[in-house]
Amino acid sequence: MSKTSLLILALPLLFFACRKDAAGSLKETDLLPYGIPVSIMAPDSTDIKARDLAGVYRDVTVKGPGNYSVQVLSSTAEDSNLPRIKAEQLADVKANRYFKRIVREEENGFLYETALDSSFTNYGFRYIVLQGDLEIIFQTGLVGQFTQEEAEGMWEAVRQR
Repeated sequence: MSKTSLLILALPLLFFACRKDAAGSLKETDLLPYGIPVSIMAPDSTDIKARDLAGVYRDVTVKGPGNYSVQVLSSTAEDSNLPRIKAEQLADVKANRYFKRIVREEENGFLYETALDSSFTNYGFRYIVLQGDLEIIFQTGLVGQFTQEEAEGMWEAVRQR
């Protein structure tokens, strides 16, 4: 086997090994110091900012390298009806005039696609957690363009187990 053939065979393996290392670089990050009693998986070097929105919502944004951007909104839950909350979130996303389709849907949330045109496609998610008297909504950051793979990676990083 020639050196060129070996290199061609080794490149895909190297590519997948590097991708696995990038995904493995996430660590558990506690958001309680920022006012939300949950932990998520986030890159080691993240910028976390928290603020109150009119005393109704707690907004925590977690940004890291590799196009990682998660927004977490927490408020007092009006009730514990997860299907109703998810339906409201789904209606909110579908009301966006650039909404294209739901890519994946589960009990606690969904992954969706928006498209400005054929050259600008973006993916996002909403993931809902009811914890005690809190309603916690995880979503992709408001600023940025995310591939389906990036949005799915962030979805997996915030899922509560």
